[in-house]
Amino acid sequence: MEPMSISKAPLVDAFNRQITYLRLSVTDRCDLRCSYCMPEKMQFLPRKEVLSLEELHKLSIGFIERGITKIRLTGGEPLVRRDVIDLIRALGRKVGDGLEELTLTTNGTQLARFADDLAAAGVKRINVSLDTMDGELFQQLSRRDRLVQVLQGIAAAREAGIKVKINTVALKGLNEEEIPYLIEWAHAHGHDLTLIEVMPLGEVEEDRVDHYLPLTAIRDRLEELWTLTPSDKRTGGPARYVDIEETGGRVGFITPLTNNFCDGCNRVRVTATGQLYACLGGSEQVDLRAALRSDDPDRQLSEGLDLAMRIKPERHHFRIDRGAAPAQPRHMSLTGG
Repeated sequence: MEPMSISKAPLVDAFNRQITYLRLSVTDRCDLRCSYCMPEKMQFLPRKEVLSLEELHKLSIGFIERGITKIRLTGGEPLVRRDVIDLIRALGRKVGDGLEELTLTTNGTQLARFADDLAAAGVKRINVSLDTMDGELFQQLSRRDRLVQVLQGIAAAREAGIKVKINTVALKGLNEEEIPYLIEWAHAHGHDLTLIEVMPLGEVEEDRVDHYLPLTAIRDRLEELWTLTPSDKRTGGPARYVDIEETGGRVGFITPLTNNFCDGCNRVRVTATGQLYACLGGSEQVDLRAALRSDDPDRQLSEGLDLAMRIKPERHHFRIDRGAAPAQPRHMSLTGG
């Protein structure tokens, strides 16, 4: 009896959504300690639990063979992973050969070192997390004094020809008043900016409800200042965009709490330990590390992806209430930001 062939079928979930976008964490480690993301004394994973660069590459190829066309490398901070540029170069060679885009989300602290290498590897656009242009507030939020390095990194990426999009978490009572200025600054330098609501993932020292700022309120304020026109731009993620006539730029809104965005979900996330989470806000997972380290990794990986499609939920159920436990105990730095 001949062995069954390993499936190369596209990844389609139980709700007939084709999954084409992989967010792949290469490390849970970060050189910042943003207060809404992780505690100051974060306990990082033992290195033996984290996938090797070779395993991350094999995993990515397995996803590409099943129809993934976009890979975003995440962390933690992906650029603190030793020799990660080797993985980026290897995956960059798949762009145009099954992969349409390779990109990453970064805090920007290492960008000045790596911008030219990223561009040479085929990375054409990146997301940079930046919640404030105020040095004191940056240090308060991130518990590190790195704003200058981040701004230098953004400038270096732009010089290297990489399109930069700024990601800003809206924080009540912290950067709330600064958001219009951040938008003006970003647009003046040729960057789009996306606003994000606080997500209830992982225990942190403070109660997130204290700084939860619904983006409906921010949008109302922006409409008092400028002319906002809905945009048909889509990047494969959950953001919904508007064009601002006066600044000539674009603003995105990611609203996991005020406006569930799951209907068109086309993505899955894999942690640095190889755990596939079918939903950011769900507990449904598949252990792809065990598959990769099995006696038949190709078949086990393919079967793991099939299982992920069967268990992927229709939507998440984020809530943010005072004193409530996080929607999931894992931190965003572990899940892959």
